[in-house]
Amino acid sequence: MKVSFQLLLWLVFINLVNMACADVTPKHENVPVAVIVDGETLFQMHSFKTLSAQLRADRIAERIQLLAEDPFLLTDSITLTSDEITTDVVTGDTIIMSVLDSDAAAEGVSRMELATQRADKIRAAIIKYRQEHSVHNLLIGALSALVATVLLAAFIYGLNRFFEYLRRRLDTAMRRWLDTTRIRIFEFIIEGALIASLKLLRLFILIGGLYVYFSLILSFFPWTRTIAESLFGYVVNPIKQIGGNIWNEMPNFMFLLILFFIVRYFLGVMRFFFTALENGDLQLVEFYPEWAKPTYKISRFLIIVFAIVIAYPYIPGSNSRAFQGVSIFLGVLFSLGSTSVVANMVAGVILTYMRGFRVGDVVKIGDTTGKVLAVSLLVTRIRTPKNLEITIPNSLLMSNQVTNYSFAAGEGRLILPVSITIGYDAPWRQVHGLLLLAAERTEQVQRDPAPFVLQRALDDFYVNYELNAYVATADSMPKVYSDLHQNIQDAFNEYGVQIMSPHYVADPETAKIVARENWRQAPATDAE
Repeated sequence: MKVSFQLLLWLVFINLVNMACADVTPKHENVPVAVIVDGETLFQMHSFKTLSAQLRADRIAERIQLLAEDPFLLTDSITLTSDEITTDVVTGDTIIMSVLDSDAAAEGVSRMELATQRADKIRAAIIKYRQEHSVHNLLIGALSALVATVLLAAFIYGLNRFFEYLRRRLDTAMRRWLDTTRIRIFEFIIEGALIASLKLLRLFILIGGLYVYFSLILSFFPWTRTIAESLFGYVVNPIKQIGGNIWNEMPNFMFLLILFFIVRYFLGVMRFFFTALENGDLQLVEFYPEWAKPTYKISRFLIIVFAIVIAYPYIPGSNSRAFQGVSIFLGVLFSLGSTSVVANMVAGVILTYMRGFRVGDVVKIGDTTGKVLAVSLLVTRIRTPKNLEITIPNSLLMSNQVTNYSFAAGEGRLILPVSITIGYDAPWRQVHGLLLLAAERTEQVQRDPAPFVLQRALDDFYVNYELNAYVATADSMPKVYSDLHQNIQDAFNEYGVQIMSPHYVADPETAKIVARENWRQAPATDAE
């Protein structure tokens, strides 16, 4: 029982070894190999039993080339001989090649017909080989090479002269342009970059010219013609491939072109519609004119995005993994970096349709007061009375209180309050009259509605009065406040009423007022 088991193991091992050896044993696959003479393919050869197709093709090509180099061989001496097994192409006692039944079966013709075709191709190849290697053709090739060399020298000379002329013109134009700009400090950087770009362009053109020159030179002689064809193929084959790809993508290009013109036409109609809404030529119920421009921008963005989504499958290369990988990468970058951008855009849209303010309005946002210069989807720009331009992210506006002075001024209800504290010894009716007198002396204060005074608080040492004056515009608020303060000081000094705004401790021996004759002490002028 033990011996039988060992015998079984040996049989299994021997079978595995035989299978492995069978797998590694070289086999002649019946793949045709071209017979190439002097760089030209004549016909294909197949393997036969132990003879590989490559070996048969190499031996036939070697014999044909030896016959072509023999000047005493006549091509008419190439004939056919046939027997039951092969049909041979021979010249004298030399067998150039043998045509077998398997060769004829692979080509789908009779053995004699295939031998006749190949004999004709061998004769033509020998004649062509002798013509191309003749002294006449070699002299023509040498002369052509000389002409090509002269043309190359003329090309290099003309190229250098042209780029030298181009450099002078560019230098003159650049200096003229720099004289009208404020970036002369970067003149050497700009000039160096332009000159380097010109030199690099000239180098590329020169390399291209040399590449064409050597390809032509090699193509003039039969021994190097194969190398020339390879050099041309390095350039022509990619161009052919690109041209073929472009031709295959023509239906997609046509679709993209039609989609482009449709979207462009639709955007033009939409721009005309919203421009009419903005100018008031067209009106919609509960749609304000200031909504027209932001609504057009949002609609245009959505339409363009929708068009890109439709066009994406038709973009050349959109199905490739590289294109998809780049798209995913850009999407991830946008997702990671656009959180605040999206928040500002959403806030900008909300602010637009809330009508909290418009361009030109005077607003107060947080501690900042100024005129709105521009409102975009991301930020709002404000110019303060000190001519400082402040950029505020729209998301910050959503978390702050926005006071719009222009809305109230446009409706004639903007009130500018001025607080003042006066002692209890001054009759409140007199104080009211003085405050109203100061408002009456201020030109920007409206008479209708009339200003009014409120007593806001009865504090420990004084009464807090508040003058409320109506103004017609919010643009000159700092000037109105300044004029009101000046006129209040003049009125209270004129009637001898002391302003108690400083911290009050005790009644002074002399009231803190300025007599009229001291109002214009130097360096004050009568105009003030």
